[in-house]
Amino acid sequence: MVSELQALRPDRVIKRAHDMVFRRVHGSNLIYNAAWEDPRLDRQLMNIDSKSRIVMITSAGCNALDYLLDDPAEIHAIDVNHRQNALLELKKALIQRGNFDDLFQMFGIGSHPRYEAVYQSVRGCLDELAQTFWDRRIGFFNPESLKRSFYYHGTSGIAAWIMGNTLFKLRPNIRNIAGCLLDARTLQEQRTAYALIEREVWGKFANWLVRQPALMTLLGVPRPQIRLIQDSYPGGLTGYVKDKLRHVMTELPISDNYFWRVYITGSYTLNCCPSYLAESNLPALQERTPRLRTHSCTVSAFLQRNPGEYSHYVLLDHQDWLAWHDPAALAEEWDLILANSRPGTRILMRSAGLDVDFIPAHIQSRLKWDTEKTRELHQLDRVGTYGSLHFAEVIA
Repeated sequence: MVSELQALRPDRVIKRAHDMVFRRVHGSNLIYNAAWEDPRLDRQLMNIDSKSRIVMITSAGCNALDYLLDDPAEIHAIDVNHRQNALLELKKALIQRGNFDDLFQMFGIGSHPRYEAVYQSVRGCLDELAQTFWDRRIGFFNPESLKRSFYYHGTSGIAAWIMGNTLFKLRPNIRNIAGCLLDARTLQEQRTAYALIEREVWGKFANWLVRQPALMTLLGVPRPQIRLIQDSYPGGLTGYVKDKLRHVMTELPISDNYFWRVYITGSYTLNCCPSYLAESNLPALQERTPRLRTHSCTVSAFLQRNPGEYSHYVLLDHQDWLAWHDPAALAEEWDLILANSRPGTRILMRSAGLDVDFIPAHIQSRLKWDTEKTRELHQLDRVGTYGSLHFAEVIA
């Protein structure tokens, strides 16, 4: 009887409801319209070369395309959400088509006046799942739509659009100050502009908004990650967000921070964009995109179906969720990773927490962590939303 009563406690009901909503949202929507992991750091750690065989989480596909510039033998982009793979497949098709103007308007500007015609020109290159998704959602690129940019679609884009429009209405001058921040030429100019933004934005409403489970769900942040932040960060979730934003906006040059620019403005610029949108990189990407393949499944399922010796794994932060909800699946994934690795295989991952002590002990004994280098590089992360960066090599 006690356990049944405990199970009905309001806080537990709310948490279960949050988990259910999170699964429903993530199981039926495009979540990430742009990757929010800095590939500049990744490539410094991974040392990709012509022999590299990479297994990675797809996310929005930006970083998989970035890694191609290091000329790896193959990349396998894996995501349980087939919509994320559909996004990468559309990017691949436009790259292979070879028209830079159309590619940049679609994914640089975030819209195209002839978006339907451009889509029809590459539709036949997409698999059935991707065709089905984009047949219904190609209007994301309609410049005459309410949001006017692909980057304000998908759940993370919707969250950015809602927050931006709400703040711009509540504080009309914020839009102009944000423009000053993006145009800053020195760190001191950035600090001056951001001090104005921080003073205007961080009031009762912003503090309340950050703590809302619905917003975190749209941004792709599950409850286990929220709890990791609350348990490990002195200021809780609000303090975490404020401190991370302040670091990125005042300690790192904003001029090439395309991660934050795209959500503030809805688009990139020619000199502030992911590497796959640089015109000079188009010929290399055209030649190499056939080496990049997508798989709509779990990492474990992929490794069971495609055994082999892989040289790199890029796991993003999905193990935060596994550690909380399915420890058995976490252990299985690590066992399969090690079974499909060789001595020296490199593993890169991120976490909302400050460490990855949730990794099973028998796995930890097979890994050599480079904590000093990742600690230094983490301070240079242009995204700044993760609690920690982790890099390890498999030892014999």
